[in-house]
Amino acid sequence: MRNLRRLSCVAVLAVTLATAGCGRSDQGSTSSGSKPAAGKTAAELLPAQFKKSGTLRVATAVGYPPMEMYKPGTTELTGVDPDLAKAVADRLGLKLQLTNAAFDGLIPGLKSGRFDLVMSSMTDSAQRRQAVDFVDYFRTGGVVMTKSGNPEGIKTLADLCGKSVVLAKGSSNLDIGQQQNAKCTEKMRISQSEDAPTGLLQLESGRAVATIVDYPVAQMFAEKNKAYEVVPTQYGAAPWGIAVAKNQSGLRDAVQKALQDLIDDGGYKKILDSYGVAGSAVPKATINDGQ
Repeated sequence: MRNLRRLSCVAVLAVTLATAGCGRSDQGSTSSGSKPAAGKTAAELLPAQFKKSGTLRVATAVGYPPMEMYKPGTTELTGVDPDLAKAVADRLGLKLQLTNAAFDGLIPGLKSGRFDLVMSSMTDSAQRRQAVDFVDYFRTGGVVMTKSGNPEGIKTLADLCGKSVVLAKGSSNLDIGQQQNAKCTEKMRISQSEDAPTGLLQLESGRAVATIVDYPVAQMFAEKNKAYEVVPTQYGAAPWGIAVAKNQSGLRDAVQKALQDLIDDGGYKKILDSYGVAGSAVPKATINDGQ
């Protein structure tokens, strides 16, 4: 949920997994249940200007695997968002033009007309909905990570009470831990790391028994390093959305239809499964469904 979590994504390259560990959100609204015209395909819903151009210009911000990243040793974009962008473009009958841009420049670029869509692990928040609309496609939160085998038997946040826990500075996951700690009779011993990877190193060294990491990033870490284990329950979950300019409601509705078709035919789940993040799948493509 790239918000405060984004602040903790600084030094991941040094831990071999190339900048990970931070949901991208910030702290704007239209109806959440808008339905495209009945009986029309996604391509038929597409405004004429996009049919004429034949191209869907999508921007993302690399640096948040497995959602958006480069293929090893290349500048080719891959990940959940690039793959979904390609699938949506195919449904719309358009050629995908995918661009990597700075995260803080994504919404300004969308509003200026440089991009048609933004797909970059972006939380559908009230503040952002003042500037753009969202087609929500993913819902995720923080999960507890432990050493492999979960030697402390941690099943819920309450099980962290009285234990040494490391949490990333300035992150939403730090907030989750601190909110739980306020409920603990025996308080946690909380230390703060610069980012998720350095926090995991504290698990390996025994300085902490658990941490909280964004679900998709946690899944990637656990897959790449069998020293870690993910406790599956997600906390503080919120929707991520495909951002569309406020003056492009026709494109928004076409994208919603394309995404719903992918959900219905299994193509959406196949993409999420390929990156191990199906736990954040949504059953329905909605519009502006965040808090």
